[in-house]
Amino acid sequence: MLKKILITTVTIVILLVALGGLSINWLKGFIPSSAEMAIVKASQKQDVPYLQHPVLENRGKILAVVTSVDKMGTSGKNTGYELTELARAYWVFQTNGFEVDIASTKGGTPPIVLDDDDMREYDYAFLNDPEAQAKVTNTLLIDDINPADYEAVYFVGGKGAMFDFPDNAAIKNIVKYLYQNGKIVSAVCHGPAALVNVKLDNGQWFAANKNMSAFTNEEELFLIPDAETVFPFLLQDKLSEQGSNFKAGDLYLEQVIQDGQVLTGQNPWSVWKLSEDIIRALGYTPKVRVITPEENSVTLLAVYKELGYKQAKQHIQNHPVDYQEMLVLVHAVIAFMNFELSQGTDLLFLTDSLKAEV
Repeated sequence: MLKKILITTVTIVILLVALGGLSINWLKGFIPSSAEMAIVKASQKQDVPYLQHPVLENRGKILAVVTSVDKMGTSGKNTGYELTELARAYWVFQTNGFEVDIASTKGGTPPIVLDDDDMREYDYAFLNDPEAQAKVTNTLLIDDINPADYEAVYFVGGKGAMFDFPDNAAIKNIVKYLYQNGKIVSAVCHGPAALVNVKLDNGQWFAANKNMSAFTNEEELFLIPDAETVFPFLLQDKLSEQGSNFKAGDLYLEQVIQDGQVLTGQNPWSVWKLSEDIIRALGYTPKVRVITPEENSVTLLAVYKELGYKQAKQHIQNHPVDYQEMLVLVHAVIAFMNFELSQGTDLLFLTDSLKAEV
């Protein structure tokens, strides 16, 4: 891993020179100032236009489930549920007329993963909202949940889910009950760990013959090279072993797979689409929302992956919207670390194009 990082660093330095005078200051330009971040961190629910006028109709309840595990097995590495994966879905569900209950395998206050690099207004508004915080610091004990009370369940990601979701009897019962009663079962990133080891009344694995997605082997092993010893299993492998038609999308890009009443998202960048697809699956048209700069960048990266550099450059010109330039730059670094030098170079030039548009 260190060798990859060293090669990546050297390559970027060489490319910065090749681009003509770019410097460390160029890189620093992608990092928000402390003053800008202070404003973002102070975000309140009333500051976000999308959250100001929720659907007033009471459309029922959705259960969000988070992990209670704070360590990755015997590795000692910290973990918990991913704040962004809960907060963004929570706001979509609530704004579209659903009450959201939050449960965990142990109840009470679960461990949380705060990824400051990815957090924006919606995430900090969640952290600053008294109602949301009352729910998340006093989560319901999963054993006490009556699945008949809910229209859907949403299993939140976070690597801790790999340890306490798969063999939890209450989780298995919730998945089976909702699915067999025609309701919505959904999960994102490592959340689909809740969907393994579940057997239906007909004796089949829940995952059998279903199109599904989750955090992929490639994504897992890139971040944690020894993942096969850290986790009890790799999620893609387990879902495949139990008969799912696993769909692995591009590395760290949005992918949502819907198979009837079962919806799964590959990673954190899939949360917005997944949560709004859940609303559609429940029979409603989601409230219109301004697409975030992160989503715009994910779309740009998808255009590049599918159509190449020229079409991606054209996409920038045809879509003068706000982008999260740092996300594109991160994908350039990922490409270099995977020794995909041509792709890394393209993405570095796309990042520079975005910066030029600002």
